[in-house]
Amino acid sequence: MRVGIVTPVVAQPPGGHADWERDAGIAEIGRIAETADRLGYHHLTCSEHVAVPLEAVKQRGGVYWDPLATFGYIAARTSRIRLATQVLVLGYHHPLAVAKRYGTLDRVSGGRLTLGLGVGSLEEEFDLLGAPFAGRGARADDALAALRASLSRRTPEYHGPHYDYAGMVVEPHAVQDRVPLWIGGRTARSLRRALTADGWVPFGLPLRALREMLASHDLPPGFDVVLEPSRRLDPIGAPDAAGAALTRLREAGATIAGVRLTSSSPGHYCEQLAALRGLSAPYDLTFEEER
Repeated sequence: MRVGIVTPVVAQPPGGHADWERDAGIAEIGRIAETADRLGYHHLTCSEHVAVPLEAVKQRGGVYWDPLATFGYIAARTSRIRLATQVLVLGYHHPLAVAKRYGTLDRVSGGRLTLGLGVGSLEEEFDLLGAPFAGRGARADDALAALRASLSRRTPEYHGPHYDYAGMVVEPHAVQDRVPLWIGGRTARSLRRALTADGWVPFGLPLRALREMLASHDLPPGFDVVLEPSRRLDPIGAPDAAGAALTRLREAGATIAGVRLTSSSPGHYCEQLAALRGLSAPYDLTFEEER
């Protein structure tokens, strides 16, 4: 099982971040990204919210760094760690806008983009952006098919019920022949949607429910299941508990773990990254060679 990190600072949901993150900036994010890159971690994440209604901040948090700008900076400070949107909301964007903007990021990063995509659930944000909330699932399915047909192509063409285009040039575009697409969600429909893509990133589900949902489908070869422990890990202070939490994810079907780490400062976070990598042998975790 490979290990990536849910990048600190860039999203600060209630109870899901350390105190030091509130005042941290791009320098701290860059330091952590460089450390994770050097230690051979699989990916970093950045999620998307344009604007969160005041009444929703207590539940969702209000800090969400823009993934395109954030990853553009991180790409310049790293060389191999993957950059995973977790997640972009499909209904907020035309597929060709994603293909152009994130295809450019793929070019800038040397082919390290993973597009995590979701349907979205914040109706006020849809309204703000002039995006239809009703029927968003069907539109997302069409957008997903359009993206698969369009990424990595100079002259994409797609004809669907919601998106229809041809005779357009998108340059630059993604350099990967097949940009990995992960689908976020917590429903059976999200898993079915993910099976048309390359991976599933569920959230908020008990491991037993996840095992049952995964067991009800024949997963294609190379399909990734990206799971997060329910709590932040402390590989320095509680290495056995950290290892046990990752073992439970693997037993539930995870091929990749996305972890949050307990930390008191950016330096402590980097120390935790090194300590977690040190658990790779006893807990069968996979990292790239350390540099």
